[in-house]
Amino acid sequence: MAERKGGLGRGLGAVFAASPTPADAPAPDAVPTASEPETVGVVAGATLRELAPASIRPNPKQPREHFDEDALAELVASITEVGILQPVVVRELTPGSYELIMGERRWRAAQAAGFETMPAIVRETQDDAMLRDALLENLHRQQLNPLEEAAAYQQLLVEFGATHEELAGRIGRSRPQISNTIRLLQLPAPVQRRVAVGVLSAGHARALLSLDDPAHQEALATRIVAEGLSVRKVEELVHLSAQSSVDAPARAPRVAKAQPEAARQAQDALADRLDTRVRVEVGKGKGTISIDFADVDDLARIMDVLTR
Repeated sequence: MAERKGGLGRGLGAVFAASPTPADAPAPDAVPTASEPETVGVVAGATLRELAPASIRPNPKQPREHFDEDALAELVASITEVGILQPVVVRELTPGSYELIMGERRWRAAQAAGFETMPAIVRETQDDAMLRDALLENLHRQQLNPLEEAAAYQQLLVEFGATHEELAGRIGRSRPQISNTIRLLQLPAPVQRRVAVGVLSAGHARALLSLDDPAHQEALATRIVAEGLSVRKVEELVHLSAQSSVDAPARAPRVAKAQPEAARQAQDALADRLDTRVRVEVGKGKGTISIDFADVDDLARIMDVLTR
């Protein structure tokens, strides 16, 4: 039986703050047994535990009766490579026995992958708003890697009824930033793993998302690690790739012109200041500055920065 991979965080699991050990819980240095699932952390209305999939039973009121086998196989491959970023949500029926509230696909995939344990939020309250607010408050305080952050956002939006506005307001980020972070979950599992362990930055990952082909994304990710490519260099390679794909087959790929040092420095400074991709091009008679934005809200944010 395969052991669950660790070390990558667990999405919402990473936002659970450590709490004092309850009087009836094992001592901090005690080794949890099969009958005493490990309690990882606590927020108001819930605890995060490592539970054996066999101790969880599906919700009999689950409306979905059929699960796409191909999609489930993809999920098995993903969690085997990356780990389970999003805990399932359960309620305790009797000591050591739980019923699923959310996450049946993840539970089925964990069983298929042979995981001995999986992260689960054990709900202690029926108040969804209270649990959501507690998770949002803890998310604001934690230092998460980009994949943990993306998984936490996704789970709060889909399973706990949070809105983009709530997320943006609670953690001090714009709606486009939240959307772009969630998009990291679309990357192939091997690329996600590199982001999760810090080999690739969030900037590298966002640049890779501009490529449509997962195989191309993986190949460029491998090259980034091997050659130590900067985010700006990856953006240039992605731009050249997109440009060559629309050129006629007979035409040679365009070669990027050498960029003056002053223009490169200005480009990097603007990109950092505006938190988006910026291109500065210097021509014979004139130059251009191109600034990317996600939507109208993101454009308003950039205009606010520029006019302050």
